[in-house]
Amino acid sequence: MADYGDDAIKTLSPREHIRLRPGMYIGKLGDGTQSDDGIYVLVKEVVDNSVDEFIMGAGKSVEITVEDKVVTVRDYGRGIPLKSLSAAVSEMNTGAKYEGSAFKKTVGLNGVGVKAVNMLSSEFTARSVRDGEARTVTFAKGLEQSDRWESGVSEKNGTYISFRVDEEIFGEYAYNMEFVEQMVKNYTYLNLGLTFVLNGKSYVSKNGLLDLVNDTMSDQPLYEPIHLSGDDIEVVITHGDGYGETYWSFVNGQYTSQGGTHQAAFREAIAKTVKEFYRKDYEPSDIRTSIMAAISVKVTDPVFESQTKIKLGSKEIEPGVSIRQFVGDFLGKHLDDYLHKHPDTAQALQKKIVDNEKERKAISGVQKKAREIAKKVSLNNKKLRDCKIHFTDKHELAEQSMIFITEGNSASGSITASRNVLTQAVFSLRGKPLNSYGLTKKVVYENEEFNLLQAALNIEESLENLRYNKVIIATDADVDGMHIRLLMTSFFLQFFPDVIRNGHLYILQTPLFRVRNKKETFYCYSDEEREKAVKRCGSSAEITRFKGLGEISADEFKEFIGDNMRLDKVRLTKEDPIHELLEFYMGKNTFERQGFIINNLRIEEDRVENN
Repeated sequence: MADYGDDAIKTLSPREHIRLRPGMYIGKLGDGTQSDDGIYVLVKEVVDNSVDEFIMGAGKSVEITVEDKVVTVRDYGRGIPLKSLSAAVSEMNTGAKYEGSAFKKTVGLNGVGVKAVNMLSSEFTARSVRDGEARTVTFAKGLEQSDRWESGVSEKNGTYISFRVDEEIFGEYAYNMEFVEQMVKNYTYLNLGLTFVLNGKSYVSKNGLLDLVNDTMSDQPLYEPIHLSGDDIEVVITHGDGYGETYWSFVNGQYTSQGGTHQAAFREAIAKTVKEFYRKDYEPSDIRTSIMAAISVKVTDPVFESQTKIKLGSKEIEPGVSIRQFVGDFLGKHLDDYLHKHPDTAQALQKKIVDNEKERKAISGVQKKAREIAKKVSLNNKKLRDCKIHFTDKHELAEQSMIFITEGNSASGSITASRNVLTQAVFSLRGKPLNSYGLTKKVVYENEEFNLLQAALNIEESLENLRYNKVIIATDADVDGMHIRLLMTSFFLQFFPDVIRNGHLYILQTPLFRVRNKKETFYCYSDEEREKAVKRCGSSAEITRFKGLGEISADEFKEFIGDNMRLDKVRLTKEDPIHELLEFYMGKNTFERQGFIINNLRIEEDRVENN
């Protein structure tokens, strides 16, 4: 047993704590390959402050550059008060957003954001200009290095922040400019009149959330999107042809990817308003199936369920006014008015609701039986090895919850033996799943695998009930494994596209090779990585080719589903022609697809020969 005395008790400074436990402040670290990696959270923490200046009526443009891993953000707001500049970027719980006087309805309310950026950066510079006076303070890993004051400068008022994320903490990383660009676009949609300049390119929105929905939705809308706005609220509503419910929700400019109280109120209010308009007692699910909608609200002193601010927990829009009442009253008046004034839209919406109702009733018998089967199986479900997070009060770990969907006893056995039982669950497929392309949702209930998976994920009624933040397809890196990936991705695209749209579906990357000698071991995910590892290990290199997940021992597998886990997020954009892709890759056009494969094999063979 380890010794436990007074010398085991330690008190960390805020800087030491942030650097030791960065995940508590910015979520996961990551290497930049995923949009929710920590390096993007740090960019957002800085940009949020510049946007808050615009919201307060100061400054109409923000300039961002990302070059050689150095990020700079320059706004033209009021500038941080010069005497407080150093403390504002380095001392915890220091800021102007606590009393709600200098700032109203912003997201940076806890005085942590830019301090975390400072303390997690190997280089950090803050410069403020106010009425011809300027002050520049530099830091390294949160420790002040220099402090310079200037008078008589000709620069416009505002704040300049520059930082380089510390590789000592983050390791090797790189910015994916697609993710940064999408972040900038989201800011423009929510702040009409604010211009962003990213690496010299300007971004501005003229129609707010309407631009977001038109730019982002991949389905063709059944009717012209309904765009409504008022004090502290803006919404856009339309429907597509698919299944599921797709929402983009925001609070004070913060993208709440996991929704929250405002999104729940929105879903409830849409159903209530539509039922009252048509004077029909429609099922809420029939009204909302295939909806594509966006909502943005401004809340006084918002409360989020985690530091990363991706789910709103506030009950009130402002003191004395509940979010539920506020959103309900707004839609009850303005959505009702819109439908009365636009009979073509009202007719198209009602047709969609009736079609949804017919399909739901057509599968109701199968659905009831499937629910009973899923309920019975859940009592002794050998396909699902759940994680313990759902049976504890550790709600702050919900963002870390994940489920691996894998095939075969050996693969699921390896993952089960090496997983973190608190946050990681495993669902075992039996062989290759059914190709669901072209089938109706009835198959979700008729097919045992799909029915039990839907029950395990808890997504039959709503994505908000999803039990895991990450749904990870984990298969062998061979032809059969790739086929299973396609089949499972097709299943989600067909029936639960919002799982993909909201960033919950991932592919687990597992190593193809192990290269080692007596001193070092390297796990390689490509031929290039293998070649580098062989050079490092020298002539004594021992190379193992992993053919399947079951061949990797449980001890080794911990490397691949722990802190070093490599995940590819399945992403869906407006440019992705879903129906065409599914038809070509999963449809019955066997000869056409066969020709495509043969032609591309020839091209690849020619490329290899020429090299």
